[in-house]
Order: sequence, then C-alpha cells, then structure tokens
Amino acid sequence: MIEFLWPWLFALLPLPALVRWWRRRVESPQPALTVPDVGAWRIEDPGAATSHRDRRASFNLLLLVLAWCALVTASARPQWTGEPVALPVTGRDLILAVDISGSMGTEDMEHAGNYVDRLTVVKAVIKAFLDRRAGDRVGLILFGTSAYLQAPLTFDITTVQTLLTEAPIGIAGGKTNIGDAIGLAVKRLRSRPASSRIMILLTDGASNSGELQPVKAAELAAETGVRIYTIGVGATEMRLPGLFGRFGSRIVNPSAELDEETLEKIADLTGGSFYRAQNPAELAQIYAVIDSLEPVEQDPETFRPVQVLFMWPLGLSLVLLLLLLLNSSIQRSSFSGSAPGVSDGS
Repeated sequence: MIEFLWPWLFALLPLPALVRWWRRRVESPQPALTVPDVGAWRIEDPGAATSHRDRRASFNLLLLVLAWCALVTASARPQWTGEPVALPVTGRDLILAVDISGSMGTEDMEHAGNYVDRLTVVKAVIKAFLDRRAGDRVGLILFGTSAYLQAPLTFDITTVQTLLTEAPIGIAGGKTNIGDAIGLAVKRLRSRPASSRIMILLTDGASNSGELQPVKAAELAAETGVRIYTIGVGATEMRLPGLFGRFGSRIVNPSAELDEETLEKIADLTGGSFYRAQNPAELAQIYAVIDSLEPVEQDPETFRPVQVLFMWPLGLSLVLLLLLLLNSSIQRSSFSGSAPGVSDGS
C-alpha cells in the first residue's frame, strides 16, 4: 500500500488560496480614472476576446493548482510498503573481527602455486564462509590501530562481503588493537539472545595499541555471554632471498610477533577455541569447524519492503510548471503581436 511519512504537510494545500484572499483584503484597489462614456473604447468583438483571455487564465490557474498539489504530495514523502516478509527464526548472531594492519600485507601464504598476502587469503576464505550464512546475522569489524564497525548485525550478507573485499591493508592504522575490537563486538552483541552471541577474531600479531587490554576485554565478553573464537594467521617459515637470489637466502619466521598465548587465553575465558592457520587450507578448515556450530532458535521477525515514490509527484510538478511557463509565453506573444479591436485608421 501507499503511505505518507509526513501526512501533516497536506495542511499546506489551501495556502495559496489563503494568501490570495488575504492580498485581496489588504489591497483594495481604487480606480485611478473614471471614464463617463466607454463608447469610444469599444472593441469590435469584446465577447470573443474576453472569453479567450478567460480560458487562458483558467487553464493557467488549473496548471498552477495541480503543480502545487503535486509538490505538496512529494513533500509528504509518499512510499510504497509491501507485504510483510518473514525472516529466518534460527541462526547465530555472528561478528567477524578482521585485522587489516600493515603486517597483513606479508606475502607468506601460498595459494595456487604463488605467494600472496595474508589479507587476500583471508578475504577469499571468509567469502566462502559467508556464502553459507543463511539465517545468520553477520556484522563486520575491521581493526588496526583503531577498531571500526563496518557493518552492524544484518542478514545482508552480500553487503558484508563487499565491505570486506574493498577493505585495503592499513586503512585502520598500522598497529593492532585487539582489545577495542573485542569491546566493540561486545557492545553490539549484548542485546542479542545470550545463546547466539559469537565473535570470530582473526589477527596475525600482538595487541600493541589501545587502552583496553585484550584479556580484560575478554573478561567483559565472558560476563556478557559472548563466545570468542580466535584465529592466528601466518606461516611459520618464509625464505628471504639473499644478495644473489636463492644463493645466500635465509629462512625466517614471519609470525614471530603473533601472540598465541593471549589469543588462546581469550578463547578459554569466553568458552571459544583458538586456531592456528599457517596456510589457506588450514584457514578454510577452521571456518568449516566454526560453520558446524548448531543454530539456535530466535524470536520470529518480519520486515516490510519499502520503495520511495516522491520523485513521481515531484517530476509531475516540474512538468506542469514548464507547461505553465510555455502557455504564458505563448499568451504574451499573441497579445504583443496585435491589439484586437484597434483600427489602423484607414
């Protein structure tokens, strides 16, 4: 059905009539010249000319009234509201917290025979994970030096995937702030059913930014009933080329800064689990394990699709005003071209 968000604006419909009436009351014009005999001013066919002008004036007035009505209708914000659509009543409330600090650009993850950066692999695996999230509300937190809520809990999985795919490395800062990411997730999940509050935290380093310590944030999450599954991502070995290519190369641990002890403690405090992913296959396997969590019953919800319609009456108003200007221009041209009833003296 069609409804109006601001129906009280229809009270403005009689405004032009009231303004015209008020002007007539205030401006009581007096004749400037009294002509005792109008015989000399008589035109050849006064009835036809008067009738023509009256029709023009009436048509212009009709266009103006219709344009005003259409403009008021557009201002009242009409919208079409569809039939209620039932939403899934089972599922999880799941928030993904993804580290996008500078270290996520380390190219130590082998994929299809090539080494790619960690964030690229994470995006690909999480996309496949989200494809299976039918019935779940999913939120997205991106964190680096600071933590930001990119998407609140929503059934719109496609938007969450898009926001994650478009996130560049380092946009949230070069450091790692795990504590604020957990705190932000707890703030969003605490109003949801206690049995479905889940957070998946993925990082490749140690928390070195923010005032809220990760363990303290985990304690707050445990009090709120939020289960946190932590994932440490990054290979344990990476060969760095030497001065002459492979000759003189050395093997380093690119995940030396990963604080596995803290991640494991966060998971233990909240009733979750800690996982270690050194390659894309292990990361995909971890998400498959999390995917096996049983969904929980939730209160049924419905929503009604809404489509705004203000542009149609607004467009009609503009068209009517253009017709009014065109008609007035034609009328002025016709009267300026000749003076009806005035003799040329011949």
